[in-house]
Amino acid sequence: MVKSSFWLSRALAFGAIVSLVFAACGGNTTPSGGASSGGPGPSTGGGEQSADTGSGPTAGGTLHMLTNAERWADVDPQRIYTGEDIAFFSGTIYRALESYKYSEDPAEGTTLVPDMATDLGTATDEGATWSFTLKDGLTWEDGSPLVCEDIAYGVSRTFATDITGGGPSYAIQYLDIPLDAKGRSQYPGPFKATADEQALFDKAVVCDGNTITFNLGNPVADFNYTTTLGMFPMPNPKDHPGVDIGEGYGVSKPPLANGPYRVESYEPGAGGTMTLVRNENWDKSTDDIRPAYPDSWVIHFGVDEKLLDQRLMAPSGDDEFAVQYGQVQPENLPTIFADADNPNADFAGRAVSGFDPYSRYFWVDANKIPNEKHRQAMSVALDREAARTVLGGDFYGDYGDGVIKPNIGQDYADTGFYTDLFGEPIPPAGNTELAKRLIAESGEEPPPLKWNYADTDVGAQYFAVVQESLQEAGFTVEPGPIPPGDYYNTVFDPENEQTGNFGNNGWGPDWPNASTVIAPIFTVNGGWDVSQLDDPKVNEQVQDALTTLDRAEQASKWQALNKEYMLHAYVIPTFFGRSQTIAGTKVGPIYRWSAYGSWPYGVMYAVQD
Repeated sequence: MVKSSFWLSRALAFGAIVSLVFAACGGNTTPSGGASSGGPGPSTGGGEQSADTGSGPTAGGTLHMLTNAERWADVDPQRIYTGEDIAFFSGTIYRALESYKYSEDPAEGTTLVPDMATDLGTATDEGATWSFTLKDGLTWEDGSPLVCEDIAYGVSRTFATDITGGGPSYAIQYLDIPLDAKGRSQYPGPFKATADEQALFDKAVVCDGNTITFNLGNPVADFNYTTTLGMFPMPNPKDHPGVDIGEGYGVSKPPLANGPYRVESYEPGAGGTMTLVRNENWDKSTDDIRPAYPDSWVIHFGVDEKLLDQRLMAPSGDDEFAVQYGQVQPENLPTIFADADNPNADFAGRAVSGFDPYSRYFWVDANKIPNEKHRQAMSVALDREAARTVLGGDFYGDYGDGVIKPNIGQDYADTGFYTDLFGEPIPPAGNTELAKRLIAESGEEPPPLKWNYADTDVGAQYFAVVQESLQEAGFTVEPGPIPPGDYYNTVFDPENEQTGNFGNNGWGPDWPNASTVIAPIFTVNGGWDVSQLDDPKVNEQVQDALTTLDRAEQASKWQALNKEYMLHAYVIPTFFGRSQTIAGTKVGPIYRWSAYGSWPYGVMYAVQD
C-alpha cells in the first residue's frame, strides 16, 4: 500500500485503493519470486499481453499518461505509497537501494535486484543487522554526489508522521529505536528532534563511507525488501541546505531527482501537466535496471474518465503514445475485452485484464463508530452483489472475506465471513435481518453514517448501493465524495470536515508475508490505520506475530488475526480485485508488472516509425 491509490484504478475512482507491492520473496537475499495460491481464489498474472510493436524498443520520442486525477497524490519520496505511483516514480526520477526486475513473467517480475546498492545486502546477527554498500558514481540531478547520508536522511523523514507521514513506515516498525508508553517511536523525525532524540536514530542507522547499516529491534529475514518502500534518498540538509521544505516538497518546486529523468514542470489541476525530461547527470553505468528509452514523459491531469477511455480506444496523435493511469470504465469493458481475462482481437496487445494484488475493504473509524455491534451490522448488511454489478461484475473481482488475499500463500485462510463467522450465512446481497438484530443488541441507536469515496460517476453509483443496503438495515447514510487526487490526504485527517466515519479503501501486500498487510492496516506504527484504531491489544497482537520467527507459526497467527479483526469489524471486507487498463497503439511493452500491479514504466518506449 500509501497515499491515494494513485494508479487511479477503478478502485481509486471509487474511493481509492491502495495499490501496493505484491512482491514474492523466496529468501532473505536470493528471492525466487512468484506467488503461490494458499487456498481457493484468484491467482496472479492473468491477462498479461505483449504488444506487437514492430520496431521494438528504441530510444527517443515522448510517452504520455492520461489520468482523471488533477494532481499526483504525492511527489515527496517518503510519502509515495501506492503501486502505480511507486512504479512510475521509481522508473523515472527516484532510485532505491534495491528494486524489482522488469519482466512480464509474474515470478521474475517480483525478483529483487540491486539498484543503488552493489548487492542485495548483508544480514548479520541472525537478521537483526543489515548493511548495504552504495555504488560509486551516484549523483543528484544537479551533479552533486549522492551519498550514504542522503539515504539515512530519507529514512529519518519517515518518522515525521505529522509532516511527511502517510507513506511506508517499515523503518518505524523495524529500526531499533525505543518506543514510548503508547507504543510510538521516541524519535519524532529530523524536523523536531532534539539532539538526544536524533542520537536514537543515528544509532539505529549508521553511515560509514559508502556503507549504510540498519540496526533492527528484532531479526527481519527479508528486511532488504523494505528498502524499496519509503527509503528513497533525500538530499540531506548539510550538503543541500534549504532543499527539504517538509510538507509540500516536490510541489512548490520540482523535487531533486536521481533517476534517469527530472521534473521540468508540474502544473496540477484539470488540464494541467507534469513534464519529465532527461536527467543529464544520471550515469547509465550505475543503473542496470532502467534503459530510459523515451526522451520525455508528459502526464495529463483532469482528463474526463469517459473521454479518457474513448481517446485510447481510438487513439490519434499523441494519444497513440499514451498509457491510461486508472481503469477502463465498466461500460467499455465488453467492447475491449472478450472476458475477464482476455481482450478482444481489436485490442490485443494493448489492453490488460487480470487479478491484481489488492483486497478491497471499507475502513471504519473506530472512534466515530465505537459500538462493535453497529460495525458488525454495517458489515453484514452491505449488498456486495449489487456493488460488484455497478463496479463491473466479473471484471471487478471476487467477493473478499478479509484483508489477506488467497494468492499471498500460506498466510491466507478463509475467515468464514460468508458462512459462519457471525453465526449464520452472509449472502452476497447481505443479511439485512441479522444486521437489524445486531443493531437491537447494541442497546443504542447507531450514529449517522457518512461514506467517503472518490467523486466520479461510478463512485456515485457505488454510494447508491451502499446507502440503500445500509439504510434498509436501519442506518442513515449520507454521501462523502472527495476529489480523487485528494482522497487519502482527506481521510487520513479525521478532523477534516469532508472526512466521514467510513470509506472505500484497499491494500495489497508489499511482499508475500501478511506482516505487510495486517501491521500497516491495523496499527498506528504501520502507517495505514485509516480506521484510527490504535488499540493497545491489537498493537500487542501484531507485534507478537511480527516477532515470531517460525514461519508456519507466524502464518497461523496472521490467519487468526485476519479472522478476529473481521469479526470485530475493524474494517469491512468487500472484494478481491481485478483490474483492466488500456494503452495507445504505439507504446511498448504492454504487460502488468507483478511487482506493483502496474505498467512497467522503467522499460516502456515510444514506437518509432
